[in-house]
Amino acid sequence: MSYVDQGMSRSRVWAIVGVAVLHALLAYAFVTGLAYKFVKNVQEDLKTFDVTEEPPPPPDEPPPPQPKQDIPPPVTAPPSIIRMPTTQTIVAPPPPPPAPTFIPAPPAPPAPPPAPRTVQPAAARANLQSYFSTDDYPSAAQRANEEGTASFSLTVGPDGRVQACSITNSSGSSSLDAATCRILRSRARFTPARDNTGQPTSDTVRNRIRWVLPQD
Repeated sequence: MSYVDQGMSRSRVWAIVGVAVLHALLAYAFVTGLAYKFVKNVQEDLKTFDVTEEPPPPPDEPPPPQPKQDIPPPVTAPPSIIRMPTTQTIVAPPPPPPAPTFIPAPPAPPAPPPAPRTVQPAAARANLQSYFSTDDYPSAAQRANEEGTASFSLTVGPDGRVQACSITNSSGSSSLDAATCRILRSRARFTPARDNTGQPTSDTVRNRIRWVLPQD
C-alpha cells in the first residue's frame, strides 16, 4: 500500500507543474501580442502637421502734427519797491552797580578791667622847701639878680622817688627852673600812694618853690 501511494503522488506533482508552465506561456503570448497591437494602433492614429507663426501687427501711425499757436509775449510785473524799515539804535542801559557787601564789624573787645583807684595820695616826708638852701642858688641867677616862683609837677613812683619833673609855670629864670627840678629829683622823698587794694602805686604831686636871693 505504501509503495502505490508513493508512485501516484510523484506523477501527480509533475502533471501539476506541467499545467502551470503551460498556463504561464499562454499568458506571456497573450500579453505580448496585445501590447504590440496597441502600439501599432497608436502609431497609426498619430498625424503630423506644421505650425505657422502669425505675422506681427502693423505699427501704429503717428498722430497728425498740431497747428502752431501764437505764444503771447510774457507779461512782466513792474518791479516792486521794498521799503526797508528804519533801524533804531537801542542803547542798553548800564548794568546796575553791584549790591554793597556788608561785612559785619568785628565784635568790640571786652572792656578792660577798671584801674585801681588811688585812695591814699603820695606825701612828702619833709617840707619841700627844706630841700633847698642858699648854697643851691644858681650863680648865674645871682649875678643877674633873678628871683621868682617856679611851679612844678612831680611823678612819684611806687618806691617814693621822683621819676619825672616838669615846670608848669616858669619863675622867669631858666637857671632857677632847671635848679628846681634837679634838686627835687635828687633829694625829695615821698611816702608812695596806695590804691584801693592797698598796693603802692604811682602818683602825681604838684607844688611850687619860691626863689629869693640870699642876703649878705
